[in-house]
Amino acid sequence: MATLGGWAGKILRVNLSTGKISAEDSSKYYDYIGGSGIGYKVMWDEVPEGTKAHDPENKMIFSTGPLTGTGALCSGRMTITSLASWNKYNAVINSHFGGYFASELKYAGWDAVIVEGKASSPVWIKINDNEVSIEDASMMWGKGCFYTMAEIAGELGDQAQSAVIGQAGENLVPISFIRTGSSHHGGGLGDVMGSKMLKAIGVRGTQSVKIAGDKGAWMRLMRENLTVIGANNQHVVPKFPQPWAEFNNPATRWTSAEDKYWGAAEPPVKTGTNPPQDLNRIGFRTLKSILDLTAVAEKYTVRMGGCASCPIRCHSQMKIPQLEQYGYPPYVSSTCVGFFSPGAVMIKGVQDMNGEGLMIARALGAQITNDYGIWCNYLQIGRDFNYAYNKGILKKVLPKAEYDSIRFDLLEAGDPAFLLDFYRRIATKQGEFSHMADGAYLLAKRWGFGDDYWDEEAYGLWNKDFGYPHHHSNEADAQVGTLVNLIKNRDAQNHSHNNFLGSGLPLEIQKEIAAEVWGGGEAIDEPGHYTPMNKPKAVFAAWSLKRNFLHDSLTLCNWMWPMTVSPLKEKGYRGDTAMESKYYTLATGKEISEAELDKEALKLITLHRAITMRQMNTMDMRNEHDLIPKWVFDADKDKKPYDKGTNKLDREDMELAKDMLYEEFGWDKKTGAPTRATLENLGLTDVADELASKGLLPA
Repeated sequence: MATLGGWAGKILRVNLSTGKISAEDSSKYYDYIGGSGIGYKVMWDEVPEGTKAHDPENKMIFSTGPLTGTGALCSGRMTITSLASWNKYNAVINSHFGGYFASELKYAGWDAVIVEGKASSPVWIKINDNEVSIEDASMMWGKGCFYTMAEIAGELGDQAQSAVIGQAGENLVPISFIRTGSSHHGGGLGDVMGSKMLKAIGVRGTQSVKIAGDKGAWMRLMRENLTVIGANNQHVVPKFPQPWAEFNNPATRWTSAEDKYWGAAEPPVKTGTNPPQDLNRIGFRTLKSILDLTAVAEKYTVRMGGCASCPIRCHSQMKIPQLEQYGYPPYVSSTCVGFFSPGAVMIKGVQDMNGEGLMIARALGAQITNDYGIWCNYLQIGRDFNYAYNKGILKKVLPKAEYDSIRFDLLEAGDPAFLLDFYRRIATKQGEFSHMADGAYLLAKRWGFGDDYWDEEAYGLWNKDFGYPHHHSNEADAQVGTLVNLIKNRDAQNHSHNNFLGSGLPLEIQKEIAAEVWGGGEAIDEPGHYTPMNKPKAVFAAWSLKRNFLHDSLTLCNWMWPMTVSPLKEKGYRGDTAMESKYYTLATGKEISEAELDKEALKLITLHRAITMRQMNTMDMRNEHDLIPKWVFDADKDKKPYDKGTNKLDREDMELAKDMLYEEFGWDKKTGAPTRATLENLGLTDVADELASKGLLPA
């Protein structure tokens, strides 16, 4: 089969047990979009049921999509698919990171890397265009992420990109990540790399990605995309009043202003007002540091960084001299949860330090975790520590000598130096305390956490057997966010719905757009004043899930996509929800409509569902997987569901919501499992046959 445009045409397979390196044709995966679609197809076809995350039979699939490396806006994402060790079933998950690794892999001529087996000693995979080898990594083993990336750059050149693990991944810490660049990581699978004795993948590419469509049409589409793009999270209304703006909203991430600077640049750089028509200043719209590190961070901001092909720079690159007193360089880069999580570990607060204490704690923690490769399970590690410490559990489960050796005095004093001890013990697997990073499911089981851990909103847990927290759930349009949190085997990582809700536009305009896209303005409610389930909400939830899976396959950044809204008054603040299909058509040469591409995304959601059913050995996903925690229904004791000022939901209404989502997907309402008719309609007849043979297909 001829290579589709946007595809490199080859898949790299590396068997670490045998040392065999082979190339395969990518055409087998054309009908699965790319990215996570490649990963799910490999996992379904090749990983036997009953396989555990650390078994050599488990595979890791590092995959790009047909838009990766084409220059399509915000297309620098890498999807990593494998089994996770930290849930009850070792169920399949995706991990994602941005940066430049994914594009570099495409420039080297590869659409994906399938890693299988287990090396007998530490290794790294060296990719230099078509030349691939398995190299000794013994000199890197035991070292942090930054040392490893520097070593690989020394081997492949300073333009090379790498995906690496730190000591946490080496030591099989379940909540560990895979890092690329100075500030990008994918959480939850670092230990799987470590179990394979794989320290890193390094890549240097000198080729190009060919698109099938007319180059002029491609450039016109990209320019149209630039006109509708907003700031970080596709927020299209500025935070501060601007002379050009009809609205402003203090909750948005469009944070530039005449009096806001990259204060540590030499000389300082004014972010400015940046009217949306000035396409050359899109990168100044998001001064993320003042959101992630508090307002005092402005003077320590060198610049904003980001990912390949993305004009939105949402990673704060900082110079904070105070970090040197803790033994770290002053330069640190991260974004969002990468900064927030260490601050959340400081459960007794942080010393003021002339108003800079919280910034210092967050930046120090980000620097430590960036190097060790410790993930946070979307902020959960701080909540887990809070529960174990304040409930007195640590005193019960830790040997006295170990408990007494931990610098809890620094914690109580609000000294960020506590983070040095906290994360070192985790990364090096020192003592019983290191199990703090086992993940919620394993940790609660090991240390005997009570029902209150799962049932109280303060601890943030969503699914007990899978051990993941909520992520833009019932606070994000009630039933819509709740449904979005049910489908995956980890935190939802879905911003399709929340970006729209948080765009900054007035509710009446949002409702007009909702009516056009999802069939009714009642798809959304006033925040904190929700209404019962309805058809447009079901359509909105299903659409949000489809777009999330689609973006992880194309690959596009779901922190920015879809382009549902725009900052342009002359467009009525409308974006273009068909833009993904337009890019796909021009890149691949395969004509596809918005609705057809959404159907392809549903195919991937359904395949993910089937893999999970096989791993769980159940078709009753409704009652065994799609669970909603008690706190969603029991919050705010003095209020009823739909009262103003509460996110509290009604149990019967949420069961109706499940019915309606399953109906949108063509799944069986009783079980939440896909039907044979749906599987066959999506081109998954082989999946239907296997599920039927195992008694996992609804009648």
